[in-house]
Amino acid sequence: MSSRDRSSSRGSYEKELSRTLARTPERRESFATTSGIPVERVYTPQDLEGLDPEEALGYPGVYPFTRGVQPTMYRGRFWTMRQYAGFGTADETNRRYRYLLEQGQTGLSVAFDLPTQMGYDSDHEMATGEVGKVGVAISSLADMEELFDGIPLEKVSTSMTINSTAGILLAFYIAVARKQGADLKRLRGTTQNDLLKEYIARGTFIFPPGPSLRITRDIFSYCHDELPRWNTISISGYHMREAGSTAVQEIAFTLANAIAYCEAALAGGLEFEEFGGRLSFFFNSHSNLFEEVAKFRAARRLWAGIVRERFGVEDPALGRLRFHTQTAGSSLTAQQPEINLVRTALQALSAVLGGTQSLHTNSMDEALGLPTEHAALLALRTQQVIAEESSVCDTIDPLAGSYYVESLTGEIERRAREYMEKIDELGGAVRAIEAGFQQREIHNAAYAWQKRVESGDAVVVGVNRYVDTEQARPSLLRVDEALQRTRAERLRALRAQRDDDDARRALAAIEEAARGEANLMPRILDAVERSATLGEIADVLRKVYGVHQETFTF
Repeated sequence: MSSRDRSSSRGSYEKELSRTLARTPERRESFATTSGIPVERVYTPQDLEGLDPEEALGYPGVYPFTRGVQPTMYRGRFWTMRQYAGFGTADETNRRYRYLLEQGQTGLSVAFDLPTQMGYDSDHEMATGEVGKVGVAISSLADMEELFDGIPLEKVSTSMTINSTAGILLAFYIAVARKQGADLKRLRGTTQNDLLKEYIARGTFIFPPGPSLRITRDIFSYCHDELPRWNTISISGYHMREAGSTAVQEIAFTLANAIAYCEAALAGGLEFEEFGGRLSFFFNSHSNLFEEVAKFRAARRLWAGIVRERFGVEDPALGRLRFHTQTAGSSLTAQQPEINLVRTALQALSAVLGGTQSLHTNSMDEALGLPTEHAALLALRTQQVIAEESSVCDTIDPLAGSYYVESLTGEIERRAREYMEKIDELGGAVRAIEAGFQQREIHNAAYAWQKRVESGDAVVVGVNRYVDTEQARPSLLRVDEALQRTRAERLRALRAQRDDDDARRALAAIEEAARGEANLMPRILDAVERSATLGEIADVLRKVYGVHQETFTF
């Protein structure tokens, strides 16, 4: 089209626009994404002036990975369908896992209860009222054996959402695999092992940042030698988004944390090649479809550039940002919970269009309680419909070249860089966390969003618009309140039957390693195989490292 034709086309559009606006004004004076990025009425090639597609987009599987981390993406195989599950006892959760695997789930994702996450055995007074409530209760190797009974660990990929006690749970997992006769070199999965985001947004930390980074580094080193296919960390933006961050803040703060982990590993004597290939990431997917797709694409491009430019890594494969996605738990509503099926489907579609490597879809009843088996199956079927029926997986990065998506990808990248530069000015992610920077930014964003919901500017269907006051309450999954008593009895029996002196010697070896420089992982593995419990191991580390005291700067 010639410049004269373009000018004529533009003029015709503006005349038609003027007539239309005179008859029917637009719904709002201005439009913006959930991150506050203005959304124009229409996007044209002029919005991409200066964009070099070869440099900024390239091809899937090659630097800068904007279009995906594999050359064939879902034309080769679908993402791992990994439903997050865990409740009550190990036996109950094992039955749920086996059911989901029978229904076509392709990976396991373990949810642990709060005592397990915080390093307390089920019989500890701090566990009262929380045993098995938001995840499965695991205190010993015997519990872990029961959790994976009948599931060959060499053949299934397992993700464990665990942070402060990640090394202990990984040791339990390795010990179970050994008992099964598995080849440890073939074990596949992920320990979340991301403590920095706990200080920012989630709160299930135990130790101060310094010791936490040391434990993370020990896991990096141990897995490089013993579990080469294991993802040693899942650097998580998910929980920051759940706490109220914007999409821009989510990737900026996540990548800033990733830089801190890499710097800690390098300072501890590791080479980037020893851990860089096993870094993985974990993002949220909300309902603003185009912003989410652009966010995932921007995150890949950003990380590829950071690895090359900041760390001087020549091998482009080490800059592949591989990520798991979970749909937005914070978007689920207790009102009209069936609507959550639609929200989750849109969010899952965003993740797939954005090129995720694995995906968890939330169940419709999670705003009310733990997911029922029926709701979990519907959530899994949502992924399967997208994979098998939508055809969105037949071509790679199908939204590439969209004037809007490319413009939005670039703007998210630019705004994320600004945040990361600010964090660098504050001395890096840890110093910024200690100063309360990320926490304040997230709280401010969450407050701004809540004001929009309360004013009606942001619509939440079933909550502030299209409200239904007469709705049936679905049946909910309840955890037996007697669980803590039966768990305590089981732990007493375990301690009575084990060689207590043997267990104590193994715990003493952990303390010695924690006070020195030796890698903690072999000592922790030895202790769990001698029937030391999670709480006993965590108590040893508390004794050496102390407990982090949160400071509030608001």
